[in-house]
Amino acid sequence: MKRGIRIVPILVALLAMAWMYFSAEKFVNPETGEVHRGALSEAQEDRLGLQSYQQVLSEERVIQSGPQVDLVRQVAQRLAVATGDAANKFQWAVSVVDNRQVNAFCLPGGKIVVYTGILPVAQTPEGLATVMGHEMAHATSRHGSQRLLQSQMMQTAMAGAQFSMADLDYQSQRTLIALLGGAAQYGAILPFSRNHELEADHIGLIYMARAGYDPREAIEFWKRMGQASSGQQPPEFASTHPSNYNRIQQLEAYMPEALKIYEQSEGRQQQQPYRLKIPNVEPTR
Repeated sequence: MKRGIRIVPILVALLAMAWMYFSAEKFVNPETGEVHRGALSEAQEDRLGLQSYQQVLSEERVIQSGPQVDLVRQVAQRLAVATGDAANKFQWAVSVVDNRQVNAFCLPGGKIVVYTGILPVAQTPEGLATVMGHEMAHATSRHGSQRLLQSQMMQTAMAGAQFSMADLDYQSQRTLIALLGGAAQYGAILPFSRNHELEADHIGLIYMARAGYDPREAIEFWKRMGQASSGQQPPEFASTHPSNYNRIQQLEAYMPEALKIYEQSEGRQQQQPYRLKIPNVEPTR
């Protein structure tokens, strides 16, 4: 029997991927106007975001009051207004966690967690608005749903590839699967993630400018982030994030647009209060 690559499993995988893509929910990014597809509906994202939020808060020490909490809530309130339509659709919530990790994130549906470890790097309300605006942009752009769809399609492609190699010897299968996995990782998955990061930088810059925060401070924030990491970043091609150098270059390219918005919006958000829901989340464990 002739041993080689089977075509039928590859064709089946391609058909399955096409069905997954065209049956996925289609939506428009409210800021860019670009049409995307995602694996989850908005309702599913909201449920998963709330579940993850509750889980995080059940495992961390949440700070309920104090200057840090006041600052984070103030910035979140102004940015929430700046998201436009998303402020009406999301059930925004924000919590401050006592943790040295230099981190903050916004889950689908608008659930924000800020770790105290990032506050010394943020230094100012503008620095905090930079990182929070970036994270909120991930949520409003529904990047998580897009990445999940990509992951599902990649898994289907790899499964088809494996079945197509059933007639090959074990070592040949291992070699080819490793090559295909590397090509998928470095040629599709990581670039896709880096593009999302740059898009969140762009939209986050717009949010902070609308909220009356000087967008030029975003560049200073990312310089401090570079210093905080001691320059120890993996090569960009092997990372989910762009290098700090490229990130700053892109921010500089976005700056004229952001400054125009800032000049028109400075201080306006302070006159438009937005009440965030700050829920008392019971531990899940």
